[in-house]
Amino acid sequence: MNATVIAVALSLVSAVAYAAAAVAQARLATRTEPGAGLLSLLGRGAWWSAVGLNAGGALLHVAALGYGPLMLVQPLGALTLVAAVPLGARAAGRRVTGIEWRGTILTLLGLGALLMAAGGTVPHETLSLPEALAVGAGTMAVVAGLGRPGARPGLRHAAASGITSGVASALTQTLTVSVTDRTGPLFSWRLVVVAVLVSAFALGGLLLAQTAYRGGLGAPLAVVTLANPVAATVIGLVLLGENLRGGTISLLPALLGAVAAVRGVVLLCRAQAAVPVAAERPAPGSHPRIGDGAARVPTDRSARRTEGEREAVPVGG
Repeated sequence: MNATVIAVALSLVSAVAYAAAAVAQARLATRTEPGAGLLSLLGRGAWWSAVGLNAGGALLHVAALGYGPLMLVQPLGALTLVAAVPLGARAAGRRVTGIEWRGTILTLLGLGALLMAAGGTVPHETLSLPEALAVGAGTMAVVAGLGRPGARPGLRHAAASGITSGVASALTQTLTVSVTDRTGPLFSWRLVVVAVLVSAFALGGLLLAQTAYRGGLGAPLAVVTLANPVAATVIGLVLLGENLRGGTISLLPALLGAVAAVRGVVLLCRAQAAVPVAAERPAPGSHPRIGDGAARVPTDRSARRTEGEREAVPVGG
């Protein structure tokens, strides 16, 4: 079987696993207090389910990197958002809206154009120890900048999550190629440092995403989906020696595909961001639940008792 086909298939299954994990994290975030830390999540089964799905998606992603270049595998991560649409709708007990379908189609078309341009050979270049340390330091500086106080912290946390996850994927490429290369030493300080950075950024991306999903699934997941491949692709182009198939000729369809994919992600972002608002509104004829912040609807008995109390109170009393 063609190596590119295997890489695409593994990436698709990985995207589904990541999508299921995102839906589980978003549902957990809505049930968690804003000030709750990591220790409060460790005792919840939903958290460990999300961790397991993320771990499965990461392993499949690593396997895909063994068959395809970073610029081929990483854009397929955008399918996480596409898979999250029906999964999130099913979990919420609703149907997928028309704008969500349009966003899905545009995203798929854009990804198809990107795949035609990015499907090259598997690179054998890896990051050196100074390059890996520079990438790690630069990533931590960017994440610290995104964590500064300000408005829309959810989207900033989502951008930081996407960047850290994309950098972890790029570092994983170095780790995978180095381990499978029989000509080099199996153990070296470079591999140890890269492995530590991969673990730290993968965990950091998971926790940042958990924080970002407190504002809902749609917009944060869209930002994560966009930031992840951008960070990995920049490292692949600048440091790993990757390039577009066909050179500059394929740049135009790649740009058109990127525009279509971004437009599709924006539509999905708008549609999913509007879902929680609509879900919070009670259906016509239904009564608000106690504890939802809405006023209680008095029963007939309490209403009669209130009327009797009003009659017993003198005028002006």
